[in-house]
Amino acid sequence: MASAALAALLAGCAAPKPVDETAKWSPNQLYNEALDERSVGNYDKAISHFEKLEGRAAGTPLAQQAQLDKAYTHYKNGEQAQAIATIDRFLKLHPASPALDYALYLRGLANFNDSLGLFGSWVQQDLAERDQKAAKVSFESFKELTERFPDSRYAPDARARMVHIVNALAMSEVHVARYYHQRGAYVAAINRAQTAIAEYREAPALEEALHLLVQSYDALGMTDLSADARRVLEKNFPQSVYLGHKGSTQSSASWWKKW
Repeated sequence: MASAALAALLAGCAAPKPVDETAKWSPNQLYNEALDERSVGNYDKAISHFEKLEGRAAGTPLAQQAQLDKAYTHYKNGEQAQAIATIDRFLKLHPASPALDYALYLRGLANFNDSLGLFGSWVQQDLAERDQKAAKVSFESFKELTERFPDSRYAPDARARMVHIVNALAMSEVHVARYYHQRGAYVAAINRAQTAIAEYREAPALEEALHLLVQSYDALGMTDLSADARRVLEKNFPQSVYLGHKGSTQSSASWWKKW
C-alpha cells in the first residue's frame, strides 16, 4: 500500500505534457497566426508555427510559402545563418517554384545585411575590415535574380543593392591600398589600387585609388607613371579634392552613393 501511494504521489508530481494549442487549427489559421506573431515581434513563436505548417501542408504551395516566411522571420530576428540555410534548402527542393525570384532576393538580402549592413547606420564603418565573402554571395544572388527575372518586383531594389555592394568592395581595396601607402609599402599600395581600378570600374572609390597611384609612383621616383595616373585622375574626376591638394589620402566624396 505504501508503494502504491508513493507511485501515485510521484505520478501526481510529474510535469504535465505540453498541450499543442495549434493541434486543431487549419493550415490557413496556423499560417495567419504565424504572421500575426511575427508582426508583433514574437519571432520564435512565429518560426515554430511556420515549421509546423511545413509538415502539415507538405507538398502544397502553402508549405513552400511557410518555408520562405520562416527564412524571412529568421532574417528579421537577426539570425542570418539560419535564414540562409532555410533559403538554400528551399532552392534545392523547389528549383521551379513561382516564388524563386523572392527566394533569390531573400538570399541576397540575408548575406547583404550580414556583411555590409547597408542602408543603415553603417556609412561611417570601416567596411574594409569586414568579411567580403558574404558581400560577393549577396551580389551573385541579386545578379541571378535580375538576369533571370528582370521584371520581378524585387529586381529594382536588387539592382540598387548591387551598386552599393560594388562600391563597398571597391572601397575595401582602396582602404588596403591606403594602409600600405601610409606605411611606406608603395608597391603593395599600387597593386591594391590597380586591383580596385581593374575590377570595380566607375565606382566612386576609384578617385582615391588613382590619387594613391599618383602618390605611390611619386614616392618610388616613377615620375612618368605618376604623371599618367594624374592625367587619368584629372580626366575622370576633374573636380577631385585631390587635385592641387597633395598629401591628402582621404576623399570627402561619399563613395557609397550610386554611380
